[in-house]
Amino acid sequence: MAVVTMRELLDAGVHFGHQTRRWNPKMRRFIFTDRNGIYIIDLQQTLTFIDEAYEFVKETVAHGGNILYVGTKKQAQEAIANEAQRVGMPYVNHRWLGGMLTNFQTVAKRLHRLKELQAMDAAEDGYAGRTKKEVLMLTRERNKLERVLGGIADMSKVPSALWIVDTNKEHIAVSEAKKLNIPDVAILDTNCDPEVVDYPIPGNDDAIRATTLLTSIISSAVEAGRTARAERQAAAAKETAGDAEVAEIVTEAEQENAANAAEIASEEVADEEKPAEDKSGEQTPAAE
Repeated sequence: MAVVTMRELLDAGVHFGHQTRRWNPKMRRFIFTDRNGIYIIDLQQTLTFIDEAYEFVKETVAHGGNILYVGTKKQAQEAIANEAQRVGMPYVNHRWLGGMLTNFQTVAKRLHRLKELQAMDAAEDGYAGRTKKEVLMLTRERNKLERVLGGIADMSKVPSALWIVDTNKEHIAVSEAKKLNIPDVAILDTNCDPEVVDYPIPGNDDAIRATTLLTSIISSAVEAGRTARAERQAAAAKETAGDAEVAEIVTEAEQENAANAAEIASEEVADEEKPAEDKSGEQTPAAE
């Protein structure tokens, strides 16, 4: 079954690129034609690249990896947050902080501070003994951290891969991922550089419907990866149980063989201890 159809891509406007005067020549091979001064992206290639990106994300998650969703432009913010939350993945949809990946230890300290402030706010007496001004300052600090870091609050380590909407706007995220050899999957509009992305998806990164559709495809890949992982774990558990059952059967057989051997040996000893009989069937008297 196809991940997405050509009709769905067309309906979402994935094929619309930028104006012909705003383009990156490196994207030439992904452009089908231009119409009324607008580049039209070759959706046949887009379908192929979507399949490749889908399989990569699926396998990454199937092996226990996580995907960081990144899209801070207005058109992508809602889709990034909704889809990431739907599949339980971290996301950044307001502002990318420099060093969010390359200096994650420092970011982790801010995440710890955020959790402290959230716990303080949740507790009935969390602000006990503090002045109104102090409470106001703490509330502002918590709100600021939640806005910037709320999407990665549960991220304990750097991600296995990134999903990026608009590599030009998120160039810092792309650069940090490259420094850490973290693969990225991204939408490539006609003004982007395809050489900076590991798994490109040629498409419109400005239309809300287009970014929502493509982000939902990535989320579907995440779900498929989790399903595959669960199936592999179940198969491994079944195989382990089967091996244990075989080992138990072998052990029982060995014990039974040992018991039979002992019984046979006991009978042989008993036969040797019996008095010898003569040919007439009478017992031969033992030597005095």
